[in-house]
Amino acid sequence: MTTKVLPLLEPDGQSVAPCCPPLSERPLTAEEAERTAVMFKALGDPVRLRLFSLVASHEGGEACVCDISDVGVSQPTVSHHLKKLKEAGLLSSERRGTWVYYRVEPAVLAAMGQLLTRAAGA
Repeated sequence: MTTKVLPLLEPDGQSVAPCCPPLSERPLTAEEAERTAVMFKALGDPVRLRLFSLVASHEGGEACVCDISDVGVSQPTVSHHLKKLKEAGLLSSERRGTWVYYRVEPAVLAAMGQLLTRAAGA
């Protein structure tokens, strides 16, 4: 059985490749390093990392902003951090009535995990 990694879509509709091969397989190209740095830079802030973790681990694979906003910062700051995570391609969102629901696309977690694992045979 062959698995195919599907590209993520940016809010403006551009297709973005999920990421890169394992770091132990070969050096990253400049483009791969740039794309990967954006993801890790977004996760480099403790509040963003916590929000990402809250969404990723939430039951059902998605979380209402009302369920994840208690991270020790004001609501406008939570919104700012969620926006940065979306811009980095780490989260997607959907408005339902008054609330916005966030999810981590499975391809994002798979790509990040693949990047940090050993290459086969390494």
